[in-house]
This record gives sequence, C-alpha cells and structure tokens, in this order.
Amino acid sequence: MTDIVPKEELQNYVGKELGVSDWFKVDQDQINQFADVTLDHQFIHVDEEAAAKTPFGSTIAHGFLSLSMITHLTMGMGVAPEGVVMGINYGFNKVRFMQPVNVNSEIRGRSVLSAVEERRPGQFQVTTTVTVEIKGQDKPALVAEWLTLMITG
Repeated sequence: MTDIVPKEELQNYVGKELGVSDWFKVDQDQINQFADVTLDHQFIHVDEEAAAKTPFGSTIAHGFLSLSMITHLTMGMGVAPEGVVMGINYGFNKVRFMQPVNVNSEIRGRSVLSAVEERRPGQFQVTTTVTVEIKGQDKPALVAEWLTLMITG
C-alpha cells in the first residue's frame, strides 16, 4: 500500500525499503506473447528445443520483459506526497541486467526509495531502486533506478 505523507516527510523515507512483492511465475506463454508484441523472436526466447542446447538450458525471458514487470511487481509499494493526483513514468537513470530469467522461474520485486526532489512546487521527482529477484538465485535478474514524477493538485 502506498503511504501518503505530508511533503515535508518524504525525505524521511529515503533509504528505506518500500516493500517486497509476491513471487510471480514467468511462463513460456508470457514470453511468447512478449515476443509477438515486440517482434523479438530470437530463438533463445521462443524455440524451446534450440534454447535447451544453450548454456541457459531453456528459453529465457527477454530482458525488457523482466524490466516491464516492475510495474506489476511494485504495484502499491511506495510513498507519495499528500494531494498527489498522478504519477508519471519519468524513465530510468540506470538499468543493469544481471542474470537471465529462465522460463518457469519465479521473480519478485524489492523496492527502496533512493531519492526525492521537489523540482517545482507540487512536482516531485522520486527515484526508486527496484531489484528483480529470481527465486532460488543469489544474483538478481536486474537492478533499475526508476524515476517517477509525482504531481500534486
């Protein structure tokens, strides 16, 4: 659940974990649908027989599929100023793909508030570090510094 706080209290959340999602299974159907939408049908994603012969041992999710899942994985995790009327995806400072997500793996998101800056009165740039973890793996799938612009009314 997103915490709504007075704007003066936003800085108190910097460096704090905002939440950890439930595990989410990435299956072949989802990978195939992502390949269709993005027109990225590289064999490592969609050809189970050929992918089994690679060092990965199976198909893997597209890195951008794993990245796009952060919206779902972090839903409801966050902190926002009182009076917020909308949040706008503002981009990323940095994204690092650390390890592929094999088909039928489970992933989850871990979110930490990294920075808050009031850019203009009523406009706050929020930087959240999101780590997408893979169940049973020490190394995460990715780490992203995600920017959101929050607008108050």
